[in-house]
Amino acid sequence: MRGEREVAGLRCGEVLERLDAYLDGALEVPARERLEAHVRGCDQCARFGGVYAATVRALRGRLGAAEELPGEVAARLDAALRTLP
Repeated sequence: MRGEREVAGLRCGEVLERLDAYLDGALEVPARERLEAHVRGCDQCARFGGVYAATVRALRGRLGAAEELPGEVAARLDAALRTLP
């Protein structure tokens, strides 16, 4: 990521990787707090995170709640995604 900074022990790319988990409420408390501290100290991530969060909220509002995948399907999908470059 161009212009990447390290703030609160996280680099901008790491924040980007964890942003969806953050918005889903899936981060453990220490990880969530580090991500929030990074965003408070990084204007670039604050701007992007705000736009990204607003987009996700708008999509969720339009599409409604996601259906839960059966465990086996979720595991296969996760395994397949991990093989991607």
